[in-house]
Amino acid sequence: SGLLTSALRMYRNGIDLNDVCLTLREIAYNSILEVAARCLMHTKKKEIMVVGGVAASPILKEKLEILAKIYNAVVGIVPPKYAVDNGVMIAWTGLLELKAGIIIDPEKAIVNQRWRLDEVDVTWK
Repeated sequence: SGLLTSALRMYRNGIDLNDVCLTLREIAYNSILEVAARCLMHTKKKEIMVVGGVAASPILKEKLEILAKIYNAVVGIVPPKYAVDNGVMIAWTGLLELKAGIIIDPEKAIVNQRWRLDEVDVTWK
């Protein structure tokens, strides 16, 4: 069963709601850390990019910064005001590329919904 199912089972079995929530968060964040560590180890990349709602979490940021130190990497996190809406995050990335002089002809642009972040070169840094 998934995380939510397990959390509901814990709560229904009398576990304090605060403990259930903390456990759920820690399991989710540890899963992210495990994937990030594998990516750093296998790809030899030196950056961790955090986007989406989790990018607003100072707790996840702290955990990722500890992980990044182990692999001599850096953590990039979108500003909190852009951390929720995917459309805004895409526009923000486009703005960073434009400021770096990277211009892609719309007719030559590639759209791939399953494009993995570890397959995308970050050339605008």
